[in-house]
This record gives sequence, C-alpha cells and structure tokens, in this order.
Amino acid sequence: MTRPIDLNADVGEYADEPRRAVEAALIPLVTSCSIACGGHAGDETTMRATARLARRHGVGAGAHPSYPDPAGFGRRRVAIGGEELARALAAQLAALRSVLDGEGMPLQHIKPHGALYAESARSPALARLVVGAAAAAAGRPVLVVGPPGSALEEATRAAGLRFAPEGFVDRRYRADGSLVPRGEPGAIIEDVAIRADQALTLARGSAVATLCIHGDTPAAIETATAVRAALEAAGFAIRRMT
Repeated sequence: MTRPIDLNADVGEYADEPRRAVEAALIPLVTSCSIACGGHAGDETTMRATARLARRHGVGAGAHPSYPDPAGFGRRRVAIGGEELARALAAQLAALRSVLDGEGMPLQHIKPHGALYAESARSPALARLVVGAAAAAAGRPVLVVGPPGSALEEATRAAGLRFAPEGFVDRRYRADGSLVPRGEPGAIIEDVAIRADQALTLARGSAVATLCIHGDTPAAIETATAVRAALEAAGFAIRRMT
C-alpha cells in the first residue's frame, strides 16, 4: 500500500532577493511550509509574499513562531517569563493569522522554531505553554509539528490537538534521537545524496509523518528535488499533512 509523507520547509525568514528566489523555487517542491512570523525573523511583507507563493502552488501554510530573539535568530534560549512568552507567541500567531485570513488561507499547522522547538521537546511545562498558544490562536483544529516521542507530542495529544511527528533530512541525529546541535562539527549534512538517503530511512520508520528541508541550508532546492525523487521511487505519495 502506498504510504503518504509530507515534505515541509521553514521559509519566510529572509527579505533579500537571492533568498526569496530560493524560496520561490523551493516552495513548489514541498507540500507544507512553516512561515516565520516575527519572533526570529519575518514581517507582514515577507509573511504575505510567502503565503501567496504557498497558495499559488497548493502548499499548506503553517506558523513558525519562536522566542522573541531576532538578534539570535531564535536559536538560543531567551530568559523570559511564561506569561511574557505566551504573549509573544500569541502576537506572532495573530500576525500570521491576519495575513492568511486576508489571503483566504487556513492556518494548517504550528511548528516552533529553533531553541523553542528543542526546549519544548524536553520541557513539559514549556510544551504546554506552546500548545496552549497554538490552541488559542488557531481558530480551528490545527496540527502541531515536532519531534516524535517528545514532551511537545504529549502536551499536544493531552490538549486534544493533532500532532505531526517530524524528521529532518539535512541534520544529523545523535544515538538518542536528538539532533546534533548546530554549533558542533558535522551537525549539518552537506551531501545531497546522503540527505536523500536519510529522508528514506526516516520515512520508512513508523514515527515520522513529515520531513523538513531547511530553506536556508545550502543546496535546499537540489535536496528537495532529490528527496522527492527518492521517496516517489520507493513508493511514497508526497501529500500535505492532514
């Protein structure tokens, strides 16, 4: 039986023309995208341009909220109280919802970015805060995307929301299933063929529903092309997460 798999990309993180050209070529190759919404990157202009690209190509649009940390690109932990963080997440999600509503598009999913993604995977309290913000902002049943078997998955299911477990095709994993931190040597897989092999390995496992290709990783377009070809040759159907 053909098994569906979603391909997603983290996008809307840059306003310069070369990066926007990469996203314009990448978005048609995936089925879902997570749009930066002001925490680590992104503003109304980039959100709207990215949403329109997604709509044009039938790609599901999701939110990519983060710690409010543009200087650190959301990749470091920020000392911030729970109430303040909840307000920051609510503002980011509301900003993207406003753009999507204006474009006649639903909010398909919510996927934390960077340090917020990693820490909400480990911390039940932070996971509950993220899921609470997602539930309040969505306005409709929404998917939460994150690592399989994580605190984020547990909190999502406890809240009665749907969870889409995710794997990364361009990042190396530790033996315990966590990602090698970006600052460590070898954290990023450089070879496109190895990325495609990792995509197949992850897809053939039972835990993953969506595979991420980072839009800011070198050779992102080549990676998406190779991953799609490898998955389709192996009998997978590339479809939006549901």
